[in-house]
This record gives sequence, C-alpha cells and structure tokens, in this order.
Amino acid sequence: MTSPQSPKPSRVSRRTFHRAAATTFGAAAGFHFFPALADKKLEKPTLAAIGAGGKGLSDINGAAKAGFQVVSLVDVVDARRLGNLSGDKKAVSRLKKLSGVREQYNDASFYRDYREMLADAGDKVDAVTVSTPDHHHFHASAMAMLAGKHVYCQKPLTHGIWEARMLNELANRTGVKTQMGNQAHANDHMRRCVELVRAGIVGKVQEIHAWTNRPIWPQGFAKPPEKEPVPDAIDWQQWCGPAPFVDYSSRIAPFAWRGWWDYGTGALGDMACHIMDMGFWAMDAKSARSVRATQAGATDLSPPINSVLKWEFDATPYSAQNGFAYHWYDGYIDAKFDRQSWQLIKNGDEYNHPSKEVLGDVDFSRYGSVIIGDAGKLFFNRSRNNWVLETGESIDGFDWPDQSLPRASEQNSYVEWMDAVSGKIDQAASHFGHSGPMTEMILLGVIAQRNPEETLRWDSRSMTIRGRDDLSKLVRREYRKGWESPV
Repeated sequence: MTSPQSPKPSRVSRRTFHRAAATTFGAAAGFHFFPALADKKLEKPTLAAIGAGGKGLSDINGAAKAGFQVVSLVDVVDARRLGNLSGDKKAVSRLKKLSGVREQYNDASFYRDYREMLADAGDKVDAVTVSTPDHHHFHASAMAMLAGKHVYCQKPLTHGIWEARMLNELANRTGVKTQMGNQAHANDHMRRCVELVRAGIVGKVQEIHAWTNRPIWPQGFAKPPEKEPVPDAIDWQQWCGPAPFVDYSSRIAPFAWRGWWDYGTGALGDMACHIMDMGFWAMDAKSARSVRATQAGATDLSPPINSVLKWEFDATPYSAQNGFAYHWYDGYIDAKFDRQSWQLIKNGDEYNHPSKEVLGDVDFSRYGSVIIGDAGKLFFNRSRNNWVLETGESIDGFDWPDQSLPRASEQNSYVEWMDAVSGKIDQAASHFGHSGPMTEMILLGVIAQRNPEETLRWDSRSMTIRGRDDLSKLVRREYRKGWESPV
C-alpha cells in the first residue's frame, strides 16, 4: 500500500495500472473472485473507504464505531493539497471539511483511484464503504466484490437499472456481505410496521403513497454552469469516471451533482430508497409492471423541480387481488431554478404530497408515507419512532403478530453489516438482494421522469420497456473509454 502522504501508489503508473485493471477485475478476462477473502470470519475487519467526504465521513465513522479498522481512504480530492479555493462558497466549505478525515485517520493510506487501491490491497482490506456520487456506485462495488471484499454502498445502490441487477447477481455469486445505506431499514419501528402490514392490520393493500420536500439542491437547469479552473487538489477526470465528461465547476461538485442526470438521480434516487422502503419491504414487492410520471422543470441535463409518479404492481400475498399502486411525490410546488444564484427558489413552503382524499385530516408534514388497505390506513415516518393507524371496527379482532423479522443490533445499519461480516448473522437486512430490486423499481421511475405523460410498461425478465427500444440506453448506459464494465 501507499504511505498516507502519497496520493497514489508510486510503483504503478496510471497507464500500466489501467492495462492491468481490465484483467484483474474481469472486463477482459471474465469473472474472477477470491473466495478465501470473503469467507473469513473477522472480529476486527479492515476497511477501505471509497469516498471520504460528506456522507463518506459519516459512513467511515459509523463503520469504525461498529468495529471496522479503517486502513485506506479513497477520494478524488486530496485534502492536504487544497490550498486556496474559489468558486461556490458552499462547495468550498464542503471541500475544506475533507481535511478533517485525513487527520482523524492519519494512519490510513490514501488513494485517488479506487481501482488502484483494490489492485494494491490484496488481503489487507476485508471490506469497503462506497460513498461516492451515484455514477461510481456500480464500478466501485462490483470491483470490490470481485476482489472478495464485503460492501456497504450508499443509496441509491446504482445509477442505472442494469447495474442494480448486476450487483444483486454478483452478490449472490460471490457470497460477500452487503448492505445499502438506507439506515432506517435497521430501525425496530420500521420492521414492526412491516410485520403489522403483512399480518393484515390495514387489510389487503390497495395503494401506497410516499412524499418528500426534496430536491433542495439545484435542479431544472438547461445548460451547465460556467467552466472554472480545476483545483490542484481535485482529480477531475477521476471524478467524472465512467460517466460523460463535463467541465469542472464548484456548482457541480462536491454536492450539486445530484441535480445532473449523468451523475445523480435527482430527488427520487436520493430519497425514495429511504421513504419508499417500508412499503416496498412490507409488500414483498418484486418488479413493477408499469410506471407513469408527471413533472415540472426537467431538462436534457437535469431532473425535475417537482414530480408525481405512479407504479403498478402485480398482486402479492399482502395486496388486493388485482395488485397495488405505489405513488411518489417530490419537490416544492411552483419552485423555480435561478441561474444567477444557482439555486431553487421556493414560492411558499408547501411541497408535493397526496390529496386530502388520501390524507384525510392528517398533516402531511408529520409523515413520509401511508399504506392504504381495504380495512384502514397506516401513516409512517422513518425518522420518528411513531406511526398512526386509522382503522374501522375490524381492529377489535385483529390478532397482533409476534415478531417475525430479526432486529438489527443497536438498530444500526453499520453494526448489522458488521454482524454479517463477523459471522454473527447471515446477511444484513438491506443486502443487495433486497436493495437491488427496490433500486431497479425506483430507477424505472427516473426513466419515467425523463419521458413524462407516458405509461412505460416494464419487462423485468429482459430488462426492457415494451415498445420503447430507444430507452434501452437509459436502462444500460455506455461508459467512458477506460471504464468498461467489470462484469
């Protein structure tokens, strides 16, 4: 490994590395896996953090508190070379906070390219966290699993549907322990509500509604911001990675990338893995059969300022006979993108939410979702340990179920992942077998946002949208040269 002061391994040139990486990670030579690494029972597993700023820092600290030993940091920003920065003030502030990570974990080796870290790691790294922008999730997670590393990846699991399917399949083939970072999945009150819905507390489910005030970052712009000089501390080619290249601007990174189709997945990709999770889990849903979106403000570059979506699902044991609908609402009503300030300007404090017919007298701002069955409603908020039932007389005879889902240690997603890695449990609950299909469903909605006012009919087996071969490029996109798929 490199020394903590070195930005990348000195004995491997970038050109030589990229030739070797294709063979090491399977792009040229097919599937390679090192089962001895994944099968180890580990009491103090070593961790490499891919993405060390922003959400990366909380993932690093969460994993460290759970018992992982942080031995490597990977980030396109070398915080020890930041020097003088200019540009967007919020972006500059976020970049400067990266220096604290290097000081906190000053014994950890540092890399700018996770491919180099994985090529150099051998058996010195047992697990990785992936806390990059969305467009790197697939490559970083897949390469880590191919190298026998356990993976904790932030939501959404991937940037595209095909990528989510591949990570699910790869997790099954390698047997590594996986977890997606939708932390509320580990909360007791979410798991109890899943048990109650499956036990029939609201009857057979007909529809589910979920909503958020996001986006609160810039979305809905029609052309990129003005080009800025790339700071010496940032490897911008590496930041763009497998996605299309764009000129550097502090109004893109380190945060506002969520508002770019090429790098993020908008409010839907950011928040639905949190807010739609309980309903998706409770219904034991698989793939949607169709989706339709309405939206305002989307452009060829950027996701919408607000949107409403509806997925249709086939029946499950917990739904009505003809299946159920899942509705999504995001964004502030009548918000506008202001190019001069590069911000969304709100016109009032009301954001998209279900109608009064759905909510009744319930204050939408107190909850994030509601499950509606033929015998009542369950209102849920992932962030608070409370939920509200509206039912009729049928509740008098309801047989309250015993606990059927395992509970996460300390109600903590990092601890639950650690329990899986150390062999205490088989897998964490939001493993890629659960989070992969949910991500597929959500990203199908992202495609609908880009093709509004049209019902898209989904064929899950072939991963195609019926009658829309032109949309296959949104299901599986091409990568930049040098970033071929590792699987």
